[in-house]
Amino acid sequence: MPAPDRVQLYDTTLRDGMQQEGMSVSVEEKVRIARKLDELGMHFIEGGFPASNPKEIAFFERMASEKLQTAELVAFGTTRRKGVEADDDAGLRVLAESFPDIVAIVGKTWSLHLARVLHVSREENLRMITDSVSYLRRHGKRVVYDAEHFFDAWREDADYALKTLAAAADAGAEVLCLCDTNGSSLPGQVAETVRAVVAATATAVGAHIHNDSDCAVAGSLVAVEAGAVQVQGTMNGYGERCGNADLASIIPALVLKMGIPAISGEQLERLTEVSHFVADIVNVAPWGHQPYVGRTAFAHKGGLHVAAVEAAPQTFEHIDPAKVGNTQRVLVSELSGKGAVLRKAQDMGLKLEGDDERVADVLKRLKELEHRGYHYEAADASFELLLRNEIKPYEPLFRLESFRVLVEKREDGKAVCEATIKIHVGGERIISTAEGNGPVNALDTALRQAIAKTHPHLSEIELVNYKVRILDENKGTGAVTRVLLDASDGEESWGSIGVSENIIEASWDALVDSIEFGMLRGREE
Repeated sequence: MPAPDRVQLYDTTLRDGMQQEGMSVSVEEKVRIARKLDELGMHFIEGGFPASNPKEIAFFERMASEKLQTAELVAFGTTRRKGVEADDDAGLRVLAESFPDIVAIVGKTWSLHLARVLHVSREENLRMITDSVSYLRRHGKRVVYDAEHFFDAWREDADYALKTLAAAADAGAEVLCLCDTNGSSLPGQVAETVRAVVAATATAVGAHIHNDSDCAVAGSLVAVEAGAVQVQGTMNGYGERCGNADLASIIPALVLKMGIPAISGEQLERLTEVSHFVADIVNVAPWGHQPYVGRTAFAHKGGLHVAAVEAAPQTFEHIDPAKVGNTQRVLVSELSGKGAVLRKAQDMGLKLEGDDERVADVLKRLKELEHRGYHYEAADASFELLLRNEIKPYEPLFRLESFRVLVEKREDGKAVCEATIKIHVGGERIISTAEGNGPVNALDTALRQAIAKTHPHLSEIELVNYKVRILDENKGTGAVTRVLLDASDGEESWGSIGVSENIIEASWDALVDSIEFGMLRGREE
């Protein structure tokens, strides 16, 4: 069966995605995410479960005044409770009174769930589905019916599974969404089941796949190939346990691989931006290796690979990264060849030829430092400074004479750090002392005090991350330490590195590179 010409994108980040462990957002944060998903071109945004808590109710009240451009907001709920008439069910009443025109309700399909969890008969379950959809239709709602545990139920009793769908369809549901609720199904099983259901019903079929078998994206795509016209998922695959199908992978696969115009090319170019925006709002660090939108999705490290993508990017890039708003990156390490160095120099505006002996010098120096424990993939600032020293020397901000750090543990239990640095700036010898909540903070403060007057741009640079790794665990506290710092000026971020058996020295080297790089950019601008 050919894939449909159009596919509805149904985002449930704000409902199902919020079930991920440790994830919680405010009403205003949910509104901001909804706006961003709308800008991306999502067709449906499931806003939450209004009958579950006051925050969800407040969100829907807040969204009543929002004007979405492409998306329709959906309120989520469940079928009526057993033994309760639909008119008397509080949850259904909340859905009926909510402002969205579309509601999604989840109902049961699997006999295991009916017997062991709900304790209702198959016949009563069918009535619960029929009564709930009919009630919502009478109140003017369009209904998406989510068939929970459908694939498990299908494998056990396909006839009864179809009866549950028929009950929803006959009562007026416009989409029957088949849910792989516990993520148990493999792509072949999903395809076979969806194909059979599409052939058995005239109602539109959707797919909602969880990722417990690491097959959620694949399952969603084969469901579309089998005839599903709606795909449900979450941005970045957020969700309970192992998460949901990742729309950040599904959308470009539909558009670029399957030729289905789910969103426009212009909207698709915002995919990386939206993915990272949502990650920032929910306070989850973006996964660097995430397909399509990850920072390293189009990053190349091996010398042969770099040479190949320079000649023909499609050799190691399955799509043009710009189509999803991402960029190609060339990493530098002990595996790098001349191509990586030349590319980095080009990005910096430095003109070099492959036969320039300085390129070989940089490579030699790079591999020596990586052998000592440096790791320039994550320290773009330090590598650029290394490259500049070899090719286009610059005037350092200062010359270090010495630094000293004292740590005092006091009787009241408080630990205080004091740093003193002696540096030479513009022909002047400066001594600066400062306290901090740790040795790195104290050194940073002392250095800023010493050079702030000469370099006011320094106030715009902030340390945003600090990571330490022990390189030789067998040596215990005497092991070589690698320190990685991330800094930002509010517009861009960069990484720097220091390596030493002394963690303070390693931190100082990374700190100096971080500030030097930020200030160098400021001076050039």
